[in-house]
Amino acid sequence: MDLIVHPWIDAAAATIGVGHWLSDSTRTTQPVRCHSHNDYLRNVPLLDAISAGCPSVEADVWNEDDDLYVAHRHFQLETNHTLESLYLNPLLGIFNRQRDTFSCERGMPCHSPSTANEPLAGVFEADPDRPLVVLIDFKTEGNATWETLQRQLEPLRRRNLLTYFNGTAIVPGPVVIVGTGNTPFDKITANNTYRDVFYDAPLDLLADTSQIWPNPNRAQVQDSELPDNCIEQGVLPSNIERRQVSTYNAEGSKISEKYNFQNSYYASAHFKKAVGHVWGSRLSQEQLQRIRAQIRGAHRLGLKARYFSVPAWPIGLRNHIWHILTREGVDVLSVDDLRQATTWDWRKKKGLFF
Repeated sequence: MDLIVHPWIDAAAATIGVGHWLSDSTRTTQPVRCHSHNDYLRNVPLLDAISAGCPSVEADVWNEDDDLYVAHRHFQLETNHTLESLYLNPLLGIFNRQRDTFSCERGMPCHSPSTANEPLAGVFEADPDRPLVVLIDFKTEGNATWETLQRQLEPLRRRNLLTYFNGTAIVPGPVVIVGTGNTPFDKITANNTYRDVFYDAPLDLLADTSQIWPNPNRAQVQDSELPDNCIEQGVLPSNIERRQVSTYNAEGSKISEKYNFQNSYYASAHFKKAVGHVWGSRLSQEQLQRIRAQIRGAHRLGLKARYFSVPAWPIGLRNHIWHILTREGVDVLSVDDLRQATTWDWRKKKGLFF
């Protein structure tokens, strides 16, 4: 990893965070259910997240002068902060070095060209089948931004690095590209036989209310009463009553068949808008019902559930919400603090402010 990372580093970047990911490989990094929110604001975009074990990163892009610039606001655009320079080229560098290492270990020339039969492992040596997700938030007009993105993805496409849909099934690759924001859904679905950019579906509109626990707060306070597989899988023993209830969003009471694994990857929602404001230090029973219905709806369609803008303060409330979301089956936590999300045992933080 050093050969890829070192060009980023100067004297001003010699911080504790930088030292954490300076290593020869990621073989000891275990990926966790973590999404690096506003990843481009980190000391080293993309690579900080990888070294922390986050298999999902986010970049806001602006289509300007036939290029994609990465920034949260338009006035923050910088000429050297582009999707290619911060994400696509570093990814190519990672996989080029991975190819060289594989070739050398097999007794082949260390810089031999890649072939179609070459194993395509992911960025995490400890879990080579885990793909890296790049969530691209279109900030500018969708159609023009789409065309620029398609052109810039071509080097990864030629290397067979992208996960794609071939008309009948998903063909896994080490990188998954997901579009959100102004991403045009019709552009994604226009090609019925090949898609390598997937959509970020609206989680709050996918709620499955067909099965709701009669007392949804029970597991929250008495997990020990249920078998382990029930907690892990979000299912109930057959002898426990189920009943249908209303949801927070009336539109979400009927699952949209528009979104599925063939065109979408994530199903995401703003936490407060989809679940509601959290009063006090705990989620209410009704809020827990909404979360379960939304996650179940996403999984029923083959999508990965994600909430963003989860309250970050007080820390005790944030930890409580993280614990509930992971227990209920959310696929990634959208986080700003990589260290706390990946190294703290935040499930044990019971206090409201610590």
